[in-house]
Amino acid sequence: MAKGMLAIIGGSGVYNIEGLENTRWVKAESSFGEPSDEVLIGELNGQSIAFLPRHGRGHKIPPSEINFRANIDALKRLGVTDIVSVSAVGSLHESLSPGMFVIVDQFIDRTFAREKSFFGSGLVAHVSMAHPVCKRLGDHLHAAANQAGIQVVRGGTYLVMEGPQFSSLAESELYRSWKCDVIGMTNMPEAKLAREAEICYATVAMVTDYDCWHPDHDSVTVDAIVKVLLANADKARALVKTVAPLVGSDAKACDCGCRSALQYAIITAPEARDAKMVEKLSAVAGRMLKK
Repeated sequence: MAKGMLAIIGGSGVYNIEGLENTRWVKAESSFGEPSDEVLIGELNGQSIAFLPRHGRGHKIPPSEINFRANIDALKRLGVTDIVSVSAVGSLHESLSPGMFVIVDQFIDRTFAREKSFFGSGLVAHVSMAHPVCKRLGDHLHAAANQAGIQVVRGGTYLVMEGPQFSSLAESELYRSWKCDVIGMTNMPEAKLAREAEICYATVAMVTDYDCWHPDHDSVTVDAIVKVLLANADKARALVKTVAPLVGSDAKACDCGCRSALQYAIITAPEARDAKMVEKLSAVAGRMLKK
């Protein structure tokens, strides 16, 4: 059985983990352009683990300009089989207070300025997104959070907005009426692309604020978010350190449905496939295109 590899996509503070050894920054190649940054590869208790700063080191890239396709393609080429996204979000519920973690299980994608698929003209595929995150990974994250003493909620809907501006009050109230739980700018199309690449994907949403709907809290500001982010960083590192061995020792990982998402998804007949697209998708869909 091939050994899997866990990747963490998130802020720079997440990868300063005690016990992370043999670290090196690797320039990750992709046929979809430049990823957000180099990838930090290391070992945690003998287990290989990768870290990709989503916005680049120093937070240089705004949400709409992240090359999500290059990020996921590059991680696939490095042998990544599981991705945990660590993301800052606003809360749309009174009960989800700043400092809490939410392991979401659904998304509503309201982004509009991003490339959302690896596939296109010359090679068409339609993957299922009914259940957009990996339940197996989510279960491991929930167990790890409880083990690490982190206040966590299992399940919730993440509204992904385009940004970079925060919500208007009317928008915030609209999303609350849709029964969304948290709001952020980064997990779409990331989750969709991970599914197309047959990589297991789950999100840890770290609540930093109440968006702007809460009458007893000021409108969201960057400085307020950063204060909570810094407080959350220690918990995020503890979570990653605890969840890594759970993911690494999962004997059922290879049977996870995420890893066969393309089995019946590619609809273009072999003789009609564009050769350049086939080459471009050699990492993402090579398993199916070699048949």
